[in-house]
Amino acid sequence: MALSKFLDPKYDLPFKRVFGTEKNKKILIHFLNDILGFTDVNTIQEVKFLSTIMDPEIASDKQSIVDVLCKDSFGNRYIAEMQLARDKGFEKRAQLYAAKAYSRQSGNYIDFKKVFFIAISNSTLFPTEVEYISTHNIRDIKTNGHYLKDFQFVFIELPKFAKNKVEQLESTIERWCFFFKYAEDTTDEDLKDIAEKSPIIKLAYDELDKFSWEEEDLAAYEERVLSVQKEEAIWEQRLDDASAKGRLEGIQIGHEKGRAEGREEGEKQAKIAVAKNLLKAGVSTDIVVQTTGLTANEVKGLLSLDA
Repeated sequence: MALSKFLDPKYDLPFKRVFGTEKNKKILIHFLNDILGFTDVNTIQEVKFLSTIMDPEIASDKQSIVDVLCKDSFGNRYIAEMQLARDKGFEKRAQLYAAKAYSRQSGNYIDFKKVFFIAISNSTLFPTEVEYISTHNIRDIKTNGHYLKDFQFVFIELPKFAKNKVEQLESTIERWCFFFKYAEDTTDEDLKDIAEKSPIIKLAYDELDKFSWEEEDLAAYEERVLSVQKEEAIWEQRLDDASAKGRLEGIQIGHEKGRAEGREEGEKQAKIAVAKNLLKAGVSTDIVVQTTGLTANEVKGLLSLDA
């Protein structure tokens, strides 16, 4: 297959370029409206980008920085994150960041606006019965009533998105998922079909065209890709090492158990040999039992064998 001219939007640099810049606000607004299902008067018309550092005291930590954080003209907050690798506790971190974005609002708390957290994940987060795109909010356990309305979470699990051909795509949401999962493999013919049905996604592809990137930005992207691949290789090696160590320990335990069982059997046979000699010499059963440590029944069994 020919090398793709499109970069992978699952990496943070392309993701932020497409969805986190003033230049591409239009793309972000369309993406949010599409994923959240906003239509007519509910559609987002304008957004303002906010600081993406959620924990200033540990801002050097990648996990303290979200990919995109913005608010609309009504004050509602939106967090959009691309989760490239499975992050232990990611679901808890999503709730933490939503809570932080909520508490950062100024003014009287009774006027606080909603927070929407949208995550595109390159790994599976929830059980198989949960579809590739799922929406989560706070509901009453008995009535299922939606009374606490200020938090909403949307997760897109790319591994569960099964369609891999453009002609299979039936909606704008599916074309967004195809974009995230298969951008690198998208052909010109594929893009022509996507552009016809979802022109805004064509603009997102244009931002991924590597030939439009400055040399230093492209180098930073390639360095990031190599860094992630190296990290993945390290973890795979650790898993291989752990598996190999487990196998060796299992074999060693088996050998040790075999040697222990062999010693026990050898000692038992030695006791039996001594008991036989004592019995032949006319020593009483009770004395043989005391001398060898064999049970009375075991000694009587030896007598019956000799009879």
